[in-house]
Amino acid sequence: MLQHIPASTRRDLLKWTLATAAVAGAQDQTQAATTNTASAEPLTDTLRDRLWIWTHAEGAYKTDYGLPHTSRMTPVEGAVYLGIHNLLFVRYSGNPPLPLDQYAISFRPMKRVIWSLVGAGGESEEAERRHVLDLATRFPNISAFIMDDFFRPDGTGSLSVDQLIALRNRLVIGGRRRDLLVVLYQHQLALPVQAHLDSCDKITFWTWKAEELKSLESSFGQLEKLAPRQGKLLGCYLWDFGTNQPMPLELMKRQCELGTQWLEQGRIEGMIFLASNVCDLELETVEWTRQWIAEIASQRIRT
Repeated sequence: MLQHIPASTRRDLLKWTLATAAVAGAQDQTQAATTNTASAEPLTDTLRDRLWIWTHAEGAYKTDYGLPHTSRMTPVEGAVYLGIHNLLFVRYSGNPPLPLDQYAISFRPMKRVIWSLVGAGGESEEAERRHVLDLATRFPNISAFIMDDFFRPDGTGSLSVDQLIALRNRLVIGGRRRDLLVVLYQHQLALPVQAHLDSCDKITFWTWKAEELKSLESSFGQLEKLAPRQGKLLGCYLWDFGTNQPMPLELMKRQCELGTQWLEQGRIEGMIFLASNVCDLELETVEWTRQWIAEIASQRIRT
């Protein structure tokens, strides 16, 4: 895949990978020296530390959603391209097939990794969950798990509340408690989802249609009332998947401006950019976001 990336980006990738690998190695040594009751790595105080990239296996979207080309970018390449050190990996239409060890190996340079226990489209397989939980015993940078497209149109979940509670009881791995995250869309706020949300640690909040970002402040306020206890991350689409069109740049900027404001205020814990599979399609929003991250990433969060 690297032969399709400009030489300057390949040099940046090499430098970045070596640097982050050294950090990851130091973290592994520290974890090895701690007791089995060690808590998960605490949040740090630069904006880069609070940014995540949502990823699937390369080529997952093909030309669905009106995309102009099929992406060739891998998850780690997408992270490097945007300048992000934290990665979410979600299975898409059953891909990639199990086992997933080679993906986990490629993610070793990443600072934190969140892995799906419920995949895109709400796909839920016990064999996959067992495998992913086992990966977390061997790859300490797997810091949490996520359930994608979890809620159905009637508000029921891919797992029942009892199943969700049982799953959470399996998330103490190697003496460390891992968080359980769930995807919630703006258009699902009125559904009867409270009982499921109560069994999750954090909520990732997404606005499916770009035009609805104009009311993002209002809808996020609704979320805070619905789930005051849970940590929250703001999901930021780089493409308008709801209408199969490019994301208007002014709305992309609005997501990022509100996200940084809410980070400073402590209303959210992070921002997620979706997805690696559009990062090599020459989208205006991707290039603007890449430059924006480069400019703000080292800023410290005052909270």
